Amino acid sequence: MLLTPHSQATTPTRRRTAAALLTSAVSVCLVAASAPVVPLGVGDRLFPYLGNPGYDVAAYDLAFTYPGNNNEPLRAVTTIDAWTTADLDRVNLDFAHGAVESVEVDGDPAEFRSADEDLVITPEDPVPDGSWMRITVRHTSDPMPAKGREGGWVRTADGLAMANQADAAHLVFPCNDHPSDKAMFTFRVTAPDGHTAVAGGLPAGVEKSGGQTTWTYRTQHPMATELAQVSIGRSTVLHRTGPHGLPLRDVVPTRDREALEPWLEKTPGQIAWMESKVGRYPFETYGLLVADVSTGFELETQTLSLFERELFTEPVYPAWYVESIMVHEVAHQWFGNSVTPRTWSDLWLNEGHATWYEALYAEEQSGKPMRDRMKAAYGASDRWRAAGGPPAAPKAPDPARKTGIFRPNVYDGAALVLYALRQEIGRPAFERLQRAWVVRHQDDTATTEDFVRLATEISGRDLDGFFQDWLYGEKTPPMPGHPDWKPETPAKPAPTAKPQAAAPKPPAPAKQAPAAGTPAR
Repeated sequence: MLLTPHSQATTPTRRRTAAALLTSAVSVCLVAASAPVVPLGVGDRLFPYLGNPGYDVAAYDLAFTYPGNNNEPLRAVTTIDAWTTADLDRVNLDFAHGAVESVEVDGDPAEFRSADEDLVITPEDPVPDGSWMRITVRHTSDPMPAKGREGGWVRTADGLAMANQADAAHLVFPCNDHPSDKAMFTFRVTAPDGHTAVAGGLPAGVEKSGGQTTWTYRTQHPMATELAQVSIGRSTVLHRTGPHGLPLRDVVPTRDREALEPWLEKTPGQIAWMESKVGRYPFETYGLLVADVSTGFELETQTLSLFERELFTEPVYPAWYVESIMVHEVAHQWFGNSVTPRTWSDLWLNEGHATWYEALYAEEQSGKPMRDRMKAAYGASDRWRAAGGPPAAPKAPDPARKTGIFRPNVYDGAALVLYALRQEIGRPAFERLQRAWVVRHQDDTATTEDFVRLATEISGRDLDGFFQDWLYGEKTPPMPGHPDWKPETPAKPAPTAKPQAAAPKPPAPAKQAPAAGTPAR
C-alpha cells in the first residue's frame, strides 16, 4: 500500500472440518455445539485473531452477483478447498460483514455460529488431520462501510473495487485472512449488461444470459487474501504487451481512457526496468485499475494494482513522482506479492523494497538522488522509530484503524535499512541478494530471519549485529560511509498555554506537490 499525499479447486476425497465466520446477520439459526464458540487466530503479533489454525487453504472460488448499484449487498458463494493440518471438530473462518445463509462441508449441511470476527463451522462429523475438505458458504457481501472498520469493498463513482489491506478481505468473503496462507483463486462475477468486471489473474470465460454477463478469472500463482482484486463498473479494458510478450491490461473509467493513456503506456518500460534489477516478472499478467474514488492510497493488488484516478489527472503531482509511484506498485509484485510476508511484522520487507525501487527509479530516470532522500530519512528515522517502532518490530495499530501499521518507519525507514546494507556489504553483493531473494522465495512466504540468513550467505559475513541494530533498535545506528549524517534534534516544545475550551479545527492545508522522501504505504 502506498499513501498518496492527500487525504479450481480439487474435489475433496474425504470430509474435513474448517470454519469460523462472523456474520452481521445470520438468516438461519442453528443449534450451538456444546463447547463455547470462540474466535481463533494464528497468533500474529499485530493481529492476534487474524487467520485460523488447523488447515491450509489450497484454493478459493468466489462468485459474486452485483445488483447494479453499489449501495446494496452482493449475493455471493465462497467455496474453499483446504487441507487439514489437525483433527478438527470445528473450522473457523474470518468473516465480518455479510449475512450467512448456509454452510456445507463436503456437500453436507453444517452448523455455524458467529464469534467476534470469526464464522465458526461445526460439520456433521469431525474432519481428521491430513484430509481434503471443501467448505461452501452462501452469503451476502456488503459494499457499505463496516462500522468502525476500514477496507474491503471500495465504492467507486461507477461501481466497486477491493482494498483488503491489512485485514479486510474477510469484510468481503469468508477466508483464512492471513498472508501466511496463500492460495489459488477463481473469481466469477455476474453483473447487469453495461458493466464490466475484471479480477486478478487471467480471463477464463465470459457468459451472457438474461441481461447479465458473468466473467471468470483465475490466478496462475498463489495469492494472499489481502491482495485479491475485483473491479465492477462502467469501465474500459485496455490491452498492450509487456516484456517477453507479457499480457498487460488496464481497467479505466471509459471517459478517461485518452487522458490516462500517456501514463499507462509507461508500464511496459517500468516492468523492463524492474526486470533489469531483480529478474523476470513473476506473474501471468499486470495492469492498473484506475478508479474514480478518493482513498488516500494506491494498492499493489496482485496483477491488478489499484490507483486513484486523480493521481494521474491532478496537475499538482509532478510527472517524476507519478512514475515513481507506479514503479512502487510494480515492485510490490516481486516484493510482497510473489514473496509474501509470513507475519505482518515482516511488512518492512514489502514496503522497504518497494520504496527502494521507487527511489532508485526516480534517481536513474529523473535525476532525484537516492543519497539525498536517504539522508533526509536518516534525519527523521529516530522520530519514526519512536512513533511507530523499529522497522521490523512495528507498533500495533489502533483497533479502529488497522491501516495504522503503514507508517513511515516501514517505508523510507525500511528503505534506509537497505541503503545501510548496501553501504555495508557493497553494491555487487547487495544486487545479488535482491535477485536471490525473489528467486528463492517465489510464490512463497518469508520472514525477516530468512532475509538476514540470505544476506549473510550472499555477503559471506556475519550480519546479525548489523541487522539487530538497524531493524530492532530504538535509535538509528550510524550510517556506514556517512559519519556526518546525524538524526534530527527534536524541537523544544512550545510553552504550554492555559487550557481553553475546544477550538474549531483549522482549515485543511492546500494540496502540495510531494517532496522526495514522502512515505509510501
